[in-house]
Amino acid sequence: MEAAGLLGLAAAALLAWGFLRVWDSRERTKSQEQAGVLGDGSRTLLVIAHPDDEAMFFAPTVLGLARLGHRLSLLCFSAGNFYNQGEIRKKELLQSCDVLGIPPSSIMIIDNRQIITGNQRKDEYEEIHQDQREENERSAILWKELWSRSLEVSGGWRVQGQGTSRFRIWDFPDDPSVQWDTERVASILLQHIEMNSINLVVTFDEGGVSGHSNHIALYAAMRTLHSEGRLPKGCSVLTLQSVNVLRKYISLLDLPFTLLRRQDVLFVLTSKEVAQAKRAMSCHHSQLLWFRRLYVLFSRYMRINSLYFL
Repeated sequence: MEAAGLLGLAAAALLAWGFLRVWDSRERTKSQEQAGVLGDGSRTLLVIAHPDDEAMFFAPTVLGLARLGHRLSLLCFSAGNFYNQGEIRKKELLQSCDVLGIPPSSIMIIDNRQIITGNQRKDEYEEIHQDQREENERSAILWKELWSRSLEVSGGWRVQGQGTSRFRIWDFPDDPSVQWDTERVASILLQHIEMNSINLVVTFDEGGVSGHSNHIALYAAMRTLHSEGRLPKGCSVLTLQSVNVLRKYISLLDLPFTLLRRQDVLFVLTSKEVAQAKRAMSCHHSQLLWFRRLYVLFSRYMRINSLYFL
C-alpha cells in the first residue's frame, strides 16, 4: 500500500515535470501572447504590504513582466517592523529587488511617516532646488515633483502652494490586528500612480494570499479607486489569485489545476527563474525561519502566479 502511494506521488511529480518542460518550450510564444494583453513596455507598479512580499508571493509576476519588457517599480506600505526588525528588513528588500531586477531608484517604502527610497530617506523638511536635479536623479528620488519643488512631511493632505507641495505620509503598521484606513491607502496609491505615469498596478486580491489584513487593505484601496473611476485613463489593475491551502503548498503539482481554471494572466517560472526567485527570498535572512524555508520549497507562489484584472 505504501509502495503504491509512493508510486502515485512519483507519477504526479513526473507529470508536473512534463508540464514544466512543455511550458519552458512554449515560454517565448506565451510571452508574446501576454505582451499583447499587458502591453509591452508598460510602466508597472507592484504594491506590497511588507518587505519579502515581492519574493514570497510575486516573484513569478516580477520576472514574467520583466520578460515582457515592463519597467517595474515597487511601493511597499510598511517596513515590516512587527518584531522591531524594520531597519534590517528594508535593507533586505533592496537586496531582494536587486536580485529580481528592480533598481533602488524604483523602490519606495513608507515607514513611520517617512518616505524611504532606494538610496535616500526624507525624515524632515528638505529643500530641493532645480540645479540639484542631476544629483537627485543619482540619489533615486522618485517623485517627479521633487525636481522643482520641495517636500514636507507634515500633518496635512497634499496642498499646492507657491512652489511647494505638502504631503502627509501615514504610518501603516505591520500588524495583522490593525486595519489600515482604505481611503488613506487609496490616496497615497493614486498620488504615486499619477506622479509616475503608471499604467499597470499589480497587488493582492481580496484573499490577500495568506489572509493577512494588511494585504487585503491594499486590495480594498485599489478596488475603491477602480470602482469609483479615480484611476488615470489607461491604468489597469492586476490582482494575484489566492488559492486554498492544499493548492498553495503542492508547488509545481498545482500547475495542472491552474491550467484547468480561467485566469487573465499566468506566469510560470522556468527552472533558471525559480533559482533566481529563491535567491531573492534568501536575501530576507531575518525571515528565514524553518517554516518559511519549507514555504520556499513547497509553495506554488515561488513558481506560479495566476492573476485577474479588476
